[in-house]
Amino acid sequence: MDKEHFDTEAFFAAVDAAREAKGRTWKEVAAESGVSASTLTRMAQGKRPDVDGLAALLVWSGLKAEDYLKGRRPVSGKPETLAVISNLLRADRKLGKESAAALDQIIRVAYKRLAEKS
Repeated sequence: MDKEHFDTEAFFAAVDAAREAKGRTWKEVAAESGVSASTLTRMAQGKRPDVDGLAALLVWSGLKAEDYLKGRRPVSGKPETLAVISNLLRADRKLGKESAAALDQIIRVAYKRLAEKS
């Protein structure tokens, strides 16, 4: 099986298609997305963006990162329960960063203890 990787070339092509559909120049894409022009140039040369640049371009374009993941796939295709809970806690706008981390830790300990008894 192939090693998992992010298909930068396909992602860049999709961003380019979004750019054309929106009638934007690359300079406008950089300004609107908050990604540097040099990051876009490096991507055009087949290099990967940094994680913040990737996130910004995903938001700007409306694309989904998982569509560009290639190679091995998880056996179940279903995320782990604790990973989902952790993500939800950290995304909750009612919780500060420290509160979300504290709740995450409490839930992890309780989950592991209770899951062993099942």
